[in-house]
Amino acid sequence: MGAGRLYAAVATGGFRRYATYRAATAAGVFTNTVFGLILVYTYLALWDEKPHLGGYDQAQAVTFVWLGQALYATLAIQGGGFEAEFMERIRTGEVAIDLYRPVDLQVWWLANDLGRALFQLLGRGVVPFTFGALVFPTALPDAVGTWLAFLVSVALAMIVSFGIRYLVALTGFWLMDGTGALQALMVTGIFCSGMTLPLNAFPGALGEVVRALPWAAQVQVPADVLMGTVDPLPSFLFQAAWAVVLLAVGRLVQTAAARRVVVQGG
Repeated sequence: MGAGRLYAAVATGGFRRYATYRAATAAGVFTNTVFGLILVYTYLALWDEKPHLGGYDQAQAVTFVWLGQALYATLAIQGGGFEAEFMERIRTGEVAIDLYRPVDLQVWWLANDLGRALFQLLGRGVVPFTFGALVFPTALPDAVGTWLAFLVSVALAMIVSFGIRYLVALTGFWLMDGTGALQALMVTGIFCSGMTLPLNAFPGALGEVVRALPWAAQVQVPADVLMGTVDPLPSFLFQAAWAVVLLAVGRLVQTAAARRVVVQGG
């Protein structure tokens, strides 16, 4: 089997693995819809007091909410992807077996996570987003090209998300217990990605900083591409640059861990 076919099979396996948890998927759809409703009415009240906050009107703010709910599980904003399993394999020493396999460890987990993300987008993200679009006024585009650009942006966001979580997971080589690192991932994910509030609404220097961080590539950038408030090409370059940096740093940390760290169990 060629490398491309191998990793495609891994991605397919990741998709099928999560597709088997139908009850969990249904519960996730319900949860995202309920949280979407709570956030929408909160945003509507806030935008009544602060019209055009962050450069958005109310319809755009509502669109941002439902897009965030669609991407929440897709991008594992607060965890829930491969990272806990990977860190457990590091803790038990099973990662030593992974390192001896004739596959690239980073690409293996990337393919696995992309399969998971695609299922979460289709299985858990589409229904809340469609519900929001049908019930509330939204700022969705009519042009097919804009939707295609949005899908490209989401694909890049998936890779950026993986890059962040892979780095967090690699800390398990030194920490052994990754609870603290995963909790830090949850906090930074919910705050820095725009899930709590659009990053455009953050004031002054704080806004400039959070919009330059890789978390901005997860929700804020795809939302702006979808609503046509930014030029897609610079947005793609921003996301791609962070994807390359994160994957490259992840590769360097992985190499250091494999050479210098003795995993538990030998």
